[in-house]
Parts: sequence; C-alpha cells; structure tokens
Amino acid sequence: MQDKSINILGIETSCDETAAAVVADGKIVKSSVIASQTKLHEKYGGVVPELASRAHIEKIYPVIAEAIAQANVVRDDIDAIAVANQPGLTIALIVGVTAAKTLSFTWNKPLIAINHLHAHLQSAMLSEDNPQLPAVALIVSGGHTCLYDYRSSLEPLLLGSTIDDAAGEAFDKVATILKLPYPGGPSIEKAAEKGNPDAIKFPRSMLGRDSLDFSFSGIKTAVLYYCRGQNMKGQNKVDSMSEQQIADIAASFQAAVVDVLVKKTKRAADKIGANTILLGGGVAANNQLRTRLQQMCDSDVPPKKLLIAPKQYCTDNAVMVASLAYYKFKAGLFAELTLEPKATG
Repeated sequence: MQDKSINILGIETSCDETAAAVVADGKIVKSSVIASQTKLHEKYGGVVPELASRAHIEKIYPVIAEAIAQANVVRDDIDAIAVANQPGLTIALIVGVTAAKTLSFTWNKPLIAINHLHAHLQSAMLSEDNPQLPAVALIVSGGHTCLYDYRSSLEPLLLGSTIDDAAGEAFDKVATILKLPYPGGPSIEKAAEKGNPDAIKFPRSMLGRDSLDFSFSGIKTAVLYYCRGQNMKGQNKVDSMSEQQIADIAASFQAAVVDVLVKKTKRAADKIGANTILLGGGVAANNQLRTRLQQMCDSDVPPKKLLIAPKQYCTDNAVMVASLAYYKFKAGLFAELTLEPKATG
C-alpha cells in the first residue's frame, strides 16, 4: 500500500505578489495562484508598501480559496500550512503570516515558517531529486542578491550578499532613468536585444579579490551620469536619444551586471569546490544571465551542472514556499502560533 502524499498549502506575501499553492511531497504542483500587483505599482516605478499591504488584504483569502479549489483538495487533505515570514516588507508579510496562523489554528494543522530566500533556492530544485553537492546557489531578485553554500535544503550557508542595491533594484532604477516601463528587468532585457553590449564600458564592481558580496549602486550611478552628465545639471539626454542609443545603454548595463554575477558565482564555486550551481529569483528569468552561467558551467574543469528555477517560479510564488516546507515537515520543524514577520532574514 502506497504511503499517503504530504500536501502542503503554501502562502507568500513578502512583497507585491499575493500567492498560494498546494504542493505534494515537495515536487508535485497541484495548484499555483498568483495575484500580481504590477499594474498597481507601475506608475510609481517601484513597490509602495502601503498599497501592497492593502492589496494583499483584499486578495489573500480569495487566492487561498482558488489554490485549494484548483488542487481539488479539502482541508482534511492538507497536512500543514506554510508561510514566508522573512525577509520582505513587514507590512506585507504580516498579511500572509496572519492568514497562515488563522488557518493553522482553525484547521488544527501544523504551521511551518519559511525563509523567502531559501524558498527561491528550492525553486531551482523542483525537478532534481539527487543534486551533486556541494552547490553554490545564486539568488537574484529586486530586493536581494545573495550567494549560498548549499549542502542541505534546511541549512544553506550565506556566503555573500549585496552591500547596497540588489541587481533587480538596479534594473528597475536604470529602467526609470531610460524611461522604460516598470518592472525594469524585462524592459531592460527587451531593449538590450537590439543593443551593443560593448558600446559603453560601465564599471564592474568586484569589491576586492576574495569578496563574495555585491554592489550595484556604482553602475546605476554610472548610467545616470552618462545620461545627465557628471554634475547632474545637464539636460537629460534620454529625451533626445534614438532607440538604438537606448538599446546600447541597456545592453551595456545588462552585460556589466551579468558579468559581475557570473564572476562572483565562479569565485564562490571555486572557493567551496561546488559541483552544481543553483539559480533562482526574479532576475533568474534573464536570458543573458542563464546563458552566461551555462557557458561558465560548461567550460569549467570539471564541468558543473546548472539548475535554474523554471521561469514561472523565478518571481515570487507560493510553490517554492510549499516545496521547501515539505522538507521542514519531514524534519519536524514547526512554528508556534506566536510566529511574527521579520523584514530581514
């Protein structure tokens, strides 16, 4: 007789996506529902926390109900409730945490607390049962750029992170400078398709020979100075630039960011003797980053395996939350109903 599947209901509200999903045994995605707030924040060029929180409050229970309906399960089929409680916008996290604690209490189900960044790592593992470890995991998103020593889904060790702007944040800010639509990542990538990545030599900040931290504020400022002049008093050149000139800036900026991400990942892999590279987070959807990392893995001696989150699970979602929660469930790592959201983690 086959053992019963473990069904986890995952909830994610760390930033501007209200998401819920039901995942069985950490791998089988029974449902995934996401209410995006992109249109809500578009005119501001970034996420407005208060607006995000209000939208989460409006959407959270309809999204959860839809995820359960799509999975064709009832509450008795759910074995645990998982929620991302860190890191993120506190005012947004609290909506998901409150909903999860309420369901945990009323349904009498275990509560599992999930680190949002660790969940992004898990999204790269959805189709892999036996990865060759150790691995270096690169998480690249709007709010975070991090490298991890990944030896277990339950205990990833942070190797380095951003000391200022995250890569995704730099994409958003440069898109604003170039007057491209929000969110900046897809807009920059689309514009860069027609551009020359060698047109402008933007800086690559490596922060010293052995550093595994990141800094993208310098390249953002370099683009700003390129468009407005060093004293910031010149006319914004973007208004008079051709489509090709905008494309060249976008391509050159993208190339510089990708260069840093790939070189730092290679540096981390060499340091820990990694056999595998994991890639997750919103910027992991960038095709240039995917291609360059694959080239790096293929050319290394010995070659490394690259595991990338499927594009639909690169941006914030609840599948990654429920998937990681399965392994915490098996390990008996449950949270109390006193669980609180944390902005950092």
